[in-house]
Amino acid sequence: MEKLIEALQIFIKYANPSYPTHCEHDTLYIMEVSRDMVSSEDHAKLDELGFLWSDGEGCYMSFRYGSA
Repeated sequence: MEKLIEALQIFIKYANPSYPTHCEHDTLYIMEVSRDMVSSEDHAKLDELGFLWSDGEGCYMSFRYGSA
């Protein structure tokens, strides 16, 4: 849970949308935070925390937090 919260704290630095997440097919998507908004340091930290940038989806996503 700590790593998920840490990742969400990084995302909130860049956007605070009303509907921040979307989940389907065992994948958690973070909405309205684009790759070019995120610093290289935070991008590396998000990768370490289990969130990857998806060019195909146009958002950050995680397989780690998308399913139980």
